[in-house]
Amino acid sequence: MKILAIEPYYGGSHKAFLDGWLARSSHDWTLLTLPARKWKWRMRHAAVTLAEDVAARIAGGESWDLLFCCDMLNLAEFLGLSPNCVRRLPSAVYFHENQLTYPTRCESERDFHYGFTNMTTALAAYAVWFNSAYHRESFLDALMDVLRRMPDYQPLHAIGRIRDKSVVQPPGIDELPPRNARTPGPLHILWAARWEHDKNPETFFEAIGRLESRRIPFRLSVIGEQFRDAPAVFGAARERFAEHIEHWGYLESRDEYVAALAGADVFVSTANHEFFGISAAEAIAAGAFPVLPDRLAYPELVDRIDSVEPGEFLYSGGADGLSDRLALLAERIDSGGPWRSDPQRGIRAMAELTWRRRAAQLDAALSEVASGFSRACG
Repeated sequence: MKILAIEPYYGGSHKAFLDGWLARSSHDWTLLTLPARKWKWRMRHAAVTLAEDVAARIAGGESWDLLFCCDMLNLAEFLGLSPNCVRRLPSAVYFHENQLTYPTRCESERDFHYGFTNMTTALAAYAVWFNSAYHRESFLDALMDVLRRMPDYQPLHAIGRIRDKSVVQPPGIDELPPRNARTPGPLHILWAARWEHDKNPETFFEAIGRLESRRIPFRLSVIGEQFRDAPAVFGAARERFAEHIEHWGYLESRDEYVAALAGADVFVSTANHEFFGISAAEAIAAGAFPVLPDRLAYPELVDRIDSVEPGEFLYSGGADGLSDRLALLAERIDSGGPWRSDPQRGIRAMAELTWRRRAAQLDAALSEVASGFSRACG
């Protein structure tokens, strides 16, 4: 099939998703993108800008069988501004995130116009794909809450319409090289996330402090993208835990990042926000044992792994629960390691998410969207 892909925010997870898929897809793609900056402006103007681009391409003789876009596009607006031949295409939208449940520093600052754009995009699409079931349910629950607060003409029926055409399509991850032999030493703990408040670094460092207070030996790597207003806790933690640090800060190359994953015994998340968990999936694929909060999309992710005991990859209770779990894993380092007798459990499970498999599955899903649309239209 010939696919027209519209990406108004070509960066980060959006770019990684499309690049990973398109590099292995059997379909013929036309990819139209805009730079990944000023996301609010992208959601406002992208439909106008890209509809003009598409019209010019059609005038030049291009055509497609299906339209694919992400949640950053106002699809209803885009279709209204596009030539008739584009309006008649089956369309699928991929929700990497949504603007009703994406965290803000202050909830009173949330602009619900962007959440309503997500709603109208989902209504306008023939198929709606979410990267996790958690994401789908949290978005629809939030949408119901917002609609019920509207003064009149509440389109509550939109919830059912969106749900009926929604499916879960996890993103893919790159295949990682085989794990090398473990470097001798105490438990190596990795935290890898954006250095922002929604990733909850305060709880992580509080738990690490409790390990240190209990005189439990450990090594520490804290990596991820940094911003000018990164939480102050990072500076204090770097000084406090200096003697334990293996890696600190943003790693410039993909090879450095993969090496950090492969060198860790455990991967820890303390996030208050996660629609899927790419970093966790990649760390598990690299052989790290996941220690994840029992919330968000994480239970769904680790449910793929064969478990020795219920809930072994999840913790609750904040810093207390996390430090207790890390202390237990530290004790296992000299007696079989965190994975016990089968260190390949996580690697096998995450193999289902590699692009080698996911690209073919997503290709087939797009073909089903096209055939379903044809049947529905007679």
